[in-house]
Amino acid sequence: MSGVAEDDTYDVTEAGADGGGPADRPGPPAGALGVAELELKPALEAVLMVVDEPATEEHLARVLQRPRRAVALALRELSDDYAREGRGFDLRLVAGGWRFYSRAEYADAVESFVLDGQQARLTQAALETLAVVAYRQPVSRSRVSAVRGVNCDGVMRTLLQRGLVEEAGTEPETGAILYRTTNYFLERMGLRGLDELPELAPFLPEADAVEGDSAEGIPSFDVDDSGDSQTDH
Repeated sequence: MSGVAEDDTYDVTEAGADGGGPADRPGPPAGALGVAELELKPALEAVLMVVDEPATEEHLARVLQRPRRAVALALRELSDDYAREGRGFDLRLVAGGWRFYSRAEYADAVESFVLDGQQARLTQAALETLAVVAYRQPVSRSRVSAVRGVNCDGVMRTLLQRGLVEEAGTEPETGAILYRTTNYFLERMGLRGLDELPELAPFLPEADAVEGDSAEGIPSFDVDDSGDSQTDH
């Protein structure tokens, strides 16, 4: 056995490559042995308090030097505990990983604190464009513009800059760049996957039905986050 054992704990009994004993062999990083001795649930809470994106069970198990099964069980027990106690936050499995979220019942309090005199929401134009991408993906800019009836180049740039959409190859027939939503979109929406999107797609017009009035070569306009191009009324 060498390196990290299957249960994610260090093997300190292995001799070094030169045949020396444990005292001659460089040990694991300072403090590493103590991680495996920490109580699991508080350790998970401490780590999840500082993550920038949902943390996978595999990553948490590796960092905390525990079996993945034990980490998965502890995460679900913590989530159940918070729900039962009616805490102001949830621990959710979103976009393939775990992260703390404020509970929906306290959204008004959080919004009041975060905004506090400033507007941080996407514009209506950006929200509409994002919805089309979410339900039609992978989709080209011309198809998005066809569905909305306006040029969406500027808003698409905004969504790209904010990390909500990304390029997803090209359309075989036309060579147009295709776009899809990102894991960050799932994270912000609180979704495990696209299959959890609300059933709104039937209310969107078929892009093929209106695509005759649109083309990938629709002129672009310099716009900012405030809305669409000059053709948007």
